[in-house]
Amino acid sequence: MTVSDRWLLPDGVEDILPPLAGRIESLRRDVMDTCQRWGYQLVIPPLVEYLESLFTGTGNDLQLQTFKLTDQLTGRMMGVRADMTPQAARIDAHTLAQDGITRLCYAGHVLHTRPRHMLTGRTPIQAGCELFGSASEAADMEVIRLMLESLRVAGLPRIHLDLAHVSIYQSLMGAADFGHETEAAIFDAMARKSVPELDELLGHCEAGSPGARLRDLARVSGGREALEQARDILIGFSEDLDAALGKLSRVSEMLAESYPEVSLGFDFCELRGYNYHTGLVFAAYVPGHGDSVAKGGRYDAIGSDFGRARPATGFSLDIRALVSLGERPFKVAGAIWAPSDEDAALEEAILELRANHSVIRALPEDAGTNPVVKGCDRHLVKRDGKWVVENLG
Repeated sequence: MTVSDRWLLPDGVEDILPPLAGRIESLRRDVMDTCQRWGYQLVIPPLVEYLESLFTGTGNDLQLQTFKLTDQLTGRMMGVRADMTPQAARIDAHTLAQDGITRLCYAGHVLHTRPRHMLTGRTPIQAGCELFGSASEAADMEVIRLMLESLRVAGLPRIHLDLAHVSIYQSLMGAADFGHETEAAIFDAMARKSVPELDELLGHCEAGSPGARLRDLARVSGGREALEQARDILIGFSEDLDAALGKLSRVSEMLAESYPEVSLGFDFCELRGYNYHTGLVFAAYVPGHGDSVAKGGRYDAIGSDFGRARPATGFSLDIRALVSLGERPFKVAGAIWAPSDEDAALEEAILELRANHSVIRALPEDAGTNPVVKGCDRHLVKRDGKWVVENLG
C-alpha cells in the first residue's frame, strides 16, 4: 500500500467539508426543530445493534444493505444500522413502553453495503418521524403533512407526491392461486413496472379474476383519473379493496385542499416496503431527480416482534440529498478576528463576544495571515484603550 492509498476512502463514502457541512447541519437542526414543534420527541438510537433487532419487521428488505460484524464481548452478530425506523419501533415498544400516542423523531448517519442508486452514496444522513399508537386516518395525514412541511423547510421548489396502498396488491395476490415461483416473478415484474412481463405471466387469467385485475391495474398510473380507473377495475372484488380505495380517495382530497401546490399521483405498482408496510404508503419527488426525496407509510405489525404490537406510521428523508436539491438560502455569519495580544481586557472582550458571535483568536503562527481567508469579516482593534469591533477593509 502506497502512502497515498492510506488516505483513500471506500467507494460511496465521503468527507463532508465546509461550507457544505454547515449547510447540512443547519438543515438537520431546522428539520428536527420542525418535528419537535409538532410534538415529536428526539431520540438518538445506537449506531450498531444485534441483527435480530435491526431486521425485526423488515423481512429481507435490509438484509443485503446491512454491514455485519461480530460482537467481541458476546460472540453474537451485530449490524450497523441501514435504516433507523426499526430502531424507533424498538424504542417505542420495549424501551419507552408508553401508553397512548408516542411521537418520535431522529436524525443521523446510516450505512449501506451498496448505494441504493447511482445518485446516492453509502452513508446517507437519515432524518424522520414515527407516530405510534394510532391507526386513524388523522395519524396518516399528520405524518404526510409533517413530511411536506419538512420538504418546505428544505427549500424544495416543486413537489410531486405519489400515493399507494399495499393491501391492494396483497388482497389480489392472496385471492389468486399462484405458485411460489410465479408469485415471485409477478412481484418482480410489478416492482419494475414491466407490463410486457406481466402480460406474459398473467395473460391466461380469465376476465374478472385476481390475476386479470392485477394485469390491468399495472397499466394504471397518474393523477386523480388513475384512482377512478383503478376503482373501475377493482369494483366489487372485496371489502378490503374498497376500503383501501376509499382511504386513498379521502387522503388525496384532504391533501389537494391543504396543499394545492403539490401535484398528486397514484402508482399501483408501488411495492416498496411490501414486506413490512401494511396500509397507505407515500413518496415525494422533485422534477429532474429520479429517486424519491422522502418516503413513508403505515407499518402496523412491526412492534409485535418486540412483544408489543402497535399501529405505526412515519416517514424518512435524506438530509444530504435535500441540501443538494433545495433552494434554501444559507449564509455563514462572518467571524471576528482577535489578535494574539496578551491583554486581560482583550480576553474579557472575547469572552463577552463569544456569547453571540464567532471569534477566532490568532496564535503566534498566524502572523501575517489575512483574516478574510479564515472567514472573518470583522476584527477587534484597540481604540482609546478599549477593544472594539470594526469591519475589515
